[in-house]
Amino acid sequence: MCENEISRKIIGAAIEVHRILGPGLLESVYEEALCHELHLRGIKFLRQQPVPIPYKDIKLGTDLRLDLLVEEKVIVPQVKDISRLFTILGLGFKSERICNSN
Repeated sequence: MCENEISRKIIGAAIEVHRILGPGLLESVYEEALCHELHLRGIKFLRQQPVPIPYKDIKLGTDLRLDLLVEEKVIVPQVKDISRLFTILGLGFKSERICNSN
């Protein structure tokens, strides 16, 4: 599955979450609901995935945390604003995706 197809599926799931929950809730609520919706749709994801940060010759003690990594290809940044998620995925900002040549 290519990144654009994954993004469309994420947007569909996010629209469903937004339709049911509406605006104004905590990020953790939207993230939990989106993860449930992705699961219901059979979409693989990793939640709060740590990413080590190298600095010079060491690994920093604090990892970066990705909110969601979907199908090992698309990073979903901060789920706290579902409408922002539509914009990010719809415009396809490459800086917020993991590109895989497979």
